[in-house]
Amino acid sequence: MSIAENIADVRQRMAAAAIAAGRDPADIMLVGASKMNDADTCREAIAAGIDALGENRVQEMTAKLAQNAYAGRPLCFIGHLQRNKVRQVVGKVDLIQSVGSAELLNEIEKQAEKLDIVQNILLEVNIGGEEAKSGFAPADLPEAAAMARRLPHVNVQGLMAIPPVETVPHGNRPYFEKVKALFVDINEKLYDNKLIYVSMGMSGDFEDAIRAGSNMIRVGTAIFGARNYAQN
Repeated sequence: MSIAENIADVRQRMAAAAIAAGRDPADIMLVGASKMNDADTCREAIAAGIDALGENRVQEMTAKLAQNAYAGRPLCFIGHLQRNKVRQVVGKVDLIQSVGSAELLNEIEKQAEKLDIVQNILLEVNIGGEEAKSGFAPADLPEAAAMARRLPHVNVQGLMAIPPVETVPHGNRPYFEKVKALFVDINEKLYDNKLIYVSMGMSGDFEDAIRAGSNMIRVGTAIFGARNYAQN
């Protein structure tokens, strides 16, 4: 199947999940996770109507920016961001989704101040408490959200999460529901209900994420096909 056909198929599945949950499919943003796909592939996804593109690796994103790969659509950074690479990302993307530490928040604030801009971000939640993953622990999230709100060059637009790998069908649904509950709580108590995004759900679980309240999904394999890491 072509990328356009894959996007159409994903959108049909998105719509079915949204309608089953009593939601409007138009309210859910489809981000194409374009890691290890070239600039022409990104352009093909844009031509097929993808809402946004998301990159995991700074070096790859920088190369594709130089090729004008993302023209016409928002660009998100969705991978783990090291502090020493913040300057290569701030001001280059519309949204940094993976902000999961106070140190990273401060580094983004410093770089955005230098550029005299306000950088849109999401706070990443380590909802499964996994040592190998970055992100704020759920218990630490209110303090992190309060800190972020005080930073003049950072604009928090919501939460992002990557739950543990599923071991049973629909196994991530409880994690998605917890993230949604955290979003509602922080939005009401700290952000005057101005937060926008709950970014959760990928190729294998985005329908459950939508049913639990996600309004931004990050889909790679289901759109671009399986990645060949042996060639990387």
